[in-house]
Amino acid sequence: MSFGFLGIQFGFALQGGNMSRIFQSLGASTDEIPMLWIAAPLTGLLVQPIIGHLSDRTWSPRWGRRRPYFFLGAVLSTLALFFMPYSAELWMAAGFLWILDASINISMEPFRALVADKLPPEQRSYGFVVQTLIIGIGTWIASNLPWMVTKLGVSNEAAAGELPPSVFVAFAIGAFVFMASILVTILTTDENPPEDLAVFEKQKRATAGLLNGMKELIGAVEGMPVVMRKLGLIQFFSWFAFFTMWAFATPALTEHVFGAPMPLEDAANFSVLNGAYNDAANAVSSAMGVYGLSSMVFALLLTLWTRSRRIDQRLVHLVSLALGAAGFISMAYWTPETSSMLNVSFVLIGFAWGSILSMPYAMLSEALDPQRMGVGMGVFNMFIVIPQIVAALGGVNWAYKTFLGTEAINTMTLAGVSLVLAALLNLIIRPQDMRRSS
Repeated sequence: MSFGFLGIQFGFALQGGNMSRIFQSLGASTDEIPMLWIAAPLTGLLVQPIIGHLSDRTWSPRWGRRRPYFFLGAVLSTLALFFMPYSAELWMAAGFLWILDASINISMEPFRALVADKLPPEQRSYGFVVQTLIIGIGTWIASNLPWMVTKLGVSNEAAAGELPPSVFVAFAIGAFVFMASILVTILTTDENPPEDLAVFEKQKRATAGLLNGMKELIGAVEGMPVVMRKLGLIQFFSWFAFFTMWAFATPALTEHVFGAPMPLEDAANFSVLNGAYNDAANAVSSAMGVYGLSSMVFALLLTLWTRSRRIDQRLVHLVSLALGAAGFISMAYWTPETSSMLNVSFVLIGFAWGSILSMPYAMLSEALDPQRMGVGMGVFNMFIVIPQIVAALGGVNWAYKTFLGTEAINTMTLAGVSLVLAALLNLIIRPQDMRRSS
C-alpha cells in the first residue's frame, strides 16, 4: 500500500535536486532562487488540508477513499515532470513547479492517512517507517538519474540558457516511474469501508460544501492536540533546514566544494566553465541521493526493530536530527580536494530525513480521531509548508547574510543550526501528549 511513495519521491527528488539548476540555467541569481521555489510550499499549504478533508468524506465501493486522489495526483504530476525541462523562461519553470508540487501533494497526503486507516496503533510506527524505506530508495535512484543517463551516453552539455539532454531524459524517466508506482498501489490495495455506512453518509451530507469544509478545517486547527502543537515547532525548524538545502545546495556546493559556479553568459571559455558546472551539478545531485540511501538504511533498521518492539520515538527523533545538523555544518569544511566527503555529510542528513518522514507521524497518529485522520494529517502538514514559505520569502537570505556571512555555503551552516534547534525541541514532548483525549 506504500509502493506509490516510490513515484512520489521520484518527483520530489528530481524537483529537489534539479530545480535550482533549472532556475540558474534560465538566468536566475542565487538570491532569486528561494522566491522561485515559493510555489511549492504555497500549494502544500492550500492543497493538503483540503485533500485531507475531501478524502475523509469520499467512499466508493470500487475506488475506495484515498485511491481516487492517488490517481488524480499521479496523472497531473506525470505531465508536469515530463514537460518541466522544456521551460523556456523562468516563469514557465516556476509555473510547472507550482503544478508539480500541487499534484504531488494531492497524492501524498492520502498516503499518510491510508497507513493510519489500515494499521492498528501498535503497527503505525512500522507502517510509517516502511514508507520511509520506500522514500529512501526513490530518493537515491532519482537523485542519481542525471548522472546515470550521462554515464549511459546522454550528453551533459548545453548552450547558454539551455538544459543538457541528460536532464530531459531523467525527468521523462521520473514521469514514467511516478505513474507506474501509483498504479501498483491503486490496483493492489483494498480499502476498508466505513464501519457504519449510514452514519458516514449522514455525516458527509452534514459537512458538505465549501463553507462546512472551511469550518471543519478551522475547527481542526483550533482543536489540534497538544502533541501536534509541540511537533509543529519541531517541524518548523526541520523543514526550514531541508528547504534551505533544496534551494541552495546546488549553487552553494558547486561553488564552494567543486569550485565550479554557474558562469556568466559572456564569460571567457563559457562552454568549458558551463561544462564544469553541469558536471558539478550532477555530482551534487548524486551526493544528495546519498541522504536517500542512508534514510533507507535507517528505515530498514527501524522496520526490523519496530516489527516486534516499541521504540522511544522522541529520543530517536532527537538523535537523528542532531546527526543531520552535523552533516549540514560539516559541508563548509569540504574543498575540491575533499569533495568525496560530501557523501559523509549526506549520510548524516539521511538519518534526519528518515526520522522526519516517520517519527512525527507515528507520534501524532495515536492522538488523532481515526474518523478525521485525513484532515488531521492535512492540518499537520501545514507545519511543513509554513517554514518553507518563511524561508522562500527571504528568511534564508536574511538569516545567513545577517549572522553567518554572504557566501552561499553559509546557507548549509544555517540549515545545520536549524536542525539543532529542532532536535532540542523534542525535549518538550511528554509521553502523555501522544495519547488521544477521550
